[in-house]
Amino acid sequence: MESLAFITLTLVVCASFLLILSLWRKDYKGRKLPPGPAPLPIIGNMLQLDKKNLCTSFCKLSEKYGPVYTVYLGSQPVVVLHGYKALKEALFDQGDIFGGRGKLSIFDDIYKGHGIIFSNGETWKQIRRFSLMTLRNFGMGKRSIEERVQEEAQFLLEELRKTNSQPFDPTFILGCAPCNVISSILFHQRFSYDNEKLLFVMRILNENMILSNAPIAQLYNSVPWLLRYFPGPHKKFFSNIKRLKEFILDNAKKYQESLDPNNLKNYIDCFLYKMKQDQKNPDSVFDLENLATTGMDLIDAGTETTSSTLRYSLLLIMKHPEVQEKIHEEIDRVIGQHRIPSIKDKLEMPYTEAVLHETHRYFALAPFSLPHEVTRDTQLQQYFIPKGTSVFPFLFSVLYDPKEFPNPYQFDPGHFLHKDGSFKKSDYFMPFSIGKRACLGEGLAKMELFLFLVTILQNFTIKSITDPKEIDITPCSTGFFNVPPKFQLCLLPR
Repeated sequence: MESLAFITLTLVVCASFLLILSLWRKDYKGRKLPPGPAPLPIIGNMLQLDKKNLCTSFCKLSEKYGPVYTVYLGSQPVVVLHGYKALKEALFDQGDIFGGRGKLSIFDDIYKGHGIIFSNGETWKQIRRFSLMTLRNFGMGKRSIEERVQEEAQFLLEELRKTNSQPFDPTFILGCAPCNVISSILFHQRFSYDNEKLLFVMRILNENMILSNAPIAQLYNSVPWLLRYFPGPHKKFFSNIKRLKEFILDNAKKYQESLDPNNLKNYIDCFLYKMKQDQKNPDSVFDLENLATTGMDLIDAGTETTSSTLRYSLLLIMKHPEVQEKIHEEIDRVIGQHRIPSIKDKLEMPYTEAVLHETHRYFALAPFSLPHEVTRDTQLQQYFIPKGTSVFPFLFSVLYDPKEFPNPYQFDPGHFLHKDGSFKKSDYFMPFSIGKRACLGEGLAKMELFLFLVTILQNFTIKSITDPKEIDITPCSTGFFNVPPKFQLCLLPR
């Protein structure tokens, strides 16, 4: 009797599997999408991708299927754009059509369509337009924001001097500086580097950068319907986001009590005033949920990306002592030892500017950007792409294009220098993405990186605790973002 039950169960399982496989194949063949490797049910092409080196996997797929191809991440098809031509045709020439935000289940479940980064439609348009206008009013791209960055650079110097030339991990200190710049815009307030509020925010940002790159996050995006109901590290990610939103809302409530329309001091004041103006509009997107999520977007994007790139630039300079010597020479010639660096100094410092550009290129912080979504049926090159399809603009393929950047796998500031030593621009430089979904804070990030790096090197010599030849500069990459490897350094006063 037990044998008969076992046979029956086995037959039911096999029949169910064959039915699922048949339905999957029928659905897969019925989809009109660019070519790509044949996927398996449920897991898609996950077994065909090298999780430790996704960029290499996607480059190899392009060699076989061309600059526009399809991969399945779980059961979700994603169209990958490889190379400058494909990205430009999609994100520039058809910017409105490719301007939606694609689906990432772990972020969709957290953000629920609010904020700037993971919103779509009218919410995205209105919040983005408001944020651009407000950030400009508070000095973005103007002298006033440069003064804030310069001021923070001096506070950063104070903290770095406390290391007394001893080895230290720069992760925390270099994160506090850009976080304070964003805090000054959001809250009209900066925090000392030992302030509990700043420590709280930095802990959450550091934890979530690690968690968002962990394998569990990639698994969640593939089978969210399963992991939503199971414990694991992803629950910590959700909890951290909730705590950060509560932190922003607590501050917003304080500002709401003393809101003065004639004296709007920060981004939150402006958002609260916009909420008040729109309170009779039932379709308004200006509410506390969007305020909390947008504030979180600005803190996260304005802190982690700048901090990671600045940290990686120090690692590369430590690896290449000859680069540091040339930057020191340029600083001494253009700025000297006593004047505070200014953004206008960039014009006379082509080598330093080339080093920063090459750091962006070589690091490729977000090699896949964040997924886009096609807002209506369209044609790209010879392929039909239906409305709602997720799209990966594979930025790595442009930043590492060997025709534009000879020896792309080598760190070489010469990629951005003419033979006469002047700075050389490149259309292929797109670490912040391009088009309507390009990074909102690109200008601020570039300003911070220049002023923070030059201020550090004006005052210190970076020294490695090991032979520079032994330094590993390979970014840690397990998901959508690259992260600098852990390292220590010494800062010797000049």
